[in-house]
Amino acid sequence: MPLVKNGAVVPDAYVTADAEGPLPDGAVIVPLARLLAEGEALSGRNAPLGVRVPNTADLAVLVPFLPSLSLVALDFPKFRDGRAYTQARLLRERHCFSGELRATGNVLRDQILLMARCGFDAFEIARAEDVPGFVAGLSRYSVFYQPTGDGRRTVAGLRAAGA
Repeated sequence: MPLVKNGAVVPDAYVTADAEGPLPDGAVIVPLARLLAEGEALSGRNAPLGVRVPNTADLAVLVPFLPSLSLVALDFPKFRDGRAYTQARLLRERHCFSGELRATGNVLRDQILLMARCGFDAFEIARAEDVPGFVAGLSRYSVFYQPTGDGRRTVAGLRAAGA
């Protein structure tokens, strides 16, 4: 699966681990259940640690681990299930998570800009031939009316700065 980050295809430095068994060396993504069960041992690893969080999870259980995480992967199981949008905004705006926030699952080109506005900065794309459309979707609009946690100024903020 291609990984789009910052508008370009990049190699995925992370290996996804199972709920049980030995962890591979290097950067690894573990399921949330494994992080909760083995939190101290995993946090003590000398390699980047990521976690795959289902969109049904309560983020309160993840908050104590955020300082030791370099990546949080949030799942979109269906295109009409938007709970991961809320999780992303909470992680960025309320919990000040500054690591990689990855969208996984049913990531659609029509929704990629909104995902980026909610705080996602990496996207797992199902098919390599779709990547140009996803990259174009990220730059489709440059000015926004609604404020979000992505740091972009709104139209009102731009007007006030120019006045």
